[in-house]
Amino acid sequence: MAKNHQEIWQNCLNVIKDNLPEITFNTWFKPIKPEKLEGNVLTINVPSQFFYEYLEEHYVDLLKKVLKKELGGNAKLKYSIIIDNSNYTNSKILYTGNNGAKLSNPQVSMPLKGEGAINPNVLPGIKKVHVKSNLNNNYSFENFVLGKCNNIAVAAGKMIGSSPGNNPYNPIYIWGKSGMGKTHLAQAIGIEVKENFGEKKIVLYVPARIFEMQFTNAARKNTRNDFLHFYQMIDVLIIDDVHEFAGKPGTQDTFFHIFNHLHQAGKQLILTSDRAPADLKGLEDRLISRFKWALTTELQVPDFETRVAILQKKSEKEGIEVSSQIINYIAENITGSIRELEGALISLLAHATLVKEEITFEFAKSKIDNLAKKPKKEITIKHIQKVVCDYYNISVDAIQSKNRKREIVQTRQIAMYFAKKFTKYSLSTIGAEIGGKNHATVLYADKVIRDQMSYDKTLKTQVEDIEKRIETYK
Repeated sequence: MAKNHQEIWQNCLNVIKDNLPEITFNTWFKPIKPEKLEGNVLTINVPSQFFYEYLEEHYVDLLKKVLKKELGGNAKLKYSIIIDNSNYTNSKILYTGNNGAKLSNPQVSMPLKGEGAINPNVLPGIKKVHVKSNLNNNYSFENFVLGKCNNIAVAAGKMIGSSPGNNPYNPIYIWGKSGMGKTHLAQAIGIEVKENFGEKKIVLYVPARIFEMQFTNAARKNTRNDFLHFYQMIDVLIIDDVHEFAGKPGTQDTFFHIFNHLHQAGKQLILTSDRAPADLKGLEDRLISRFKWALTTELQVPDFETRVAILQKKSEKEGIEVSSQIINYIAENITGSIRELEGALISLLAHATLVKEEITFEFAKSKIDNLAKKPKKEITIKHIQKVVCDYYNISVDAIQSKNRKREIVQTRQIAMYFAKKFTKYSLSTIGAEIGGKNHATVLYADKVIRDQMSYDKTLKTQVEDIEKRIETYK
């Protein structure tokens, strides 16, 4: 029985995967989709022109070998590149015959649908040297502690720092729970670029909430084109907490075009989030698909050895000598985020300074035991939804639906009320994760529940009972 295009490509991937590092394989081959097989010509979908060119430059020999194995000596490969909803097929063919020759690049017209038509480097009134990077010099690689929890991300980050845009890790998507060092690492990459290239590369660090505020102001002042053109001139763009774009379609649309323009131009994109791309809610599918192109790397909870190294570096930076016995005890008992770990050490040092006591092991143990006695877990929107739905015996799927039954609407509103109370997420993110609603719906839900509790004793009792159940998660 003849193999189809999916089987042929899967067999190719199995060989490719054995010949490349996992990061490289995930970055450059996992996003590829087989489209069709016509005779000995296999057509594959790749995300962008840049993606295609990178494959051609770095992996053409490997592709020829695996195709020859599957389709024989006359095997040919075509690339289909999709940009927005426009599609063009690059008719370049790889010949894997005896001479190993391949055709030169064909002339291809790329419909960009509004992207890339403007060269930001020649826009009047905009000069590269006037762009402030917003980088914190304390967030350098020198101050970042390497460990098993982050070694892949750091290695990729240093490669980006030496060759921004022209590397296998563009874009890079760094994710992890709060306090794991995402902002530090993202800025460290930017600092490395500045040290290596100076004013030759424009580096810009922007939290997602600031980007959204800038866009809102631009929309209000009717200067959206200026906003777009400014971001199109950036060489290395660092967007922190991209999950905060949830529920903001105008901001997402503009960032989508900026992302495409920079990626097509070979500029570097560095993104951070508190969750993996597949877990993002309230973002357009086309934007999530761009994030999935990226090298996706998680910053995990540091192991004991890394926690010790972090504490040692922190104490050295503060200029205070702390015994290894105390440092080991802190590392053994404070096992959450890096932020909690450093906070415990700073609290200990500050307390010892204020009361003018020597930092003995007994003194440190008493303070650390107090901090570690009731470690708090982060209360998530997902956890809140489960507790509320379990209480009312309603499925989470029900409050995620568009069902307008009174009991489901009220359950959804109570979940929003608690998400606003217990989490630090924006109203847009809360709405996006609870039923795909907007920020105004969350505000309304919060007001409705508060108002009803003022006169409905039964509801007040229920809400108080649910709150206790949520807090037991701590």
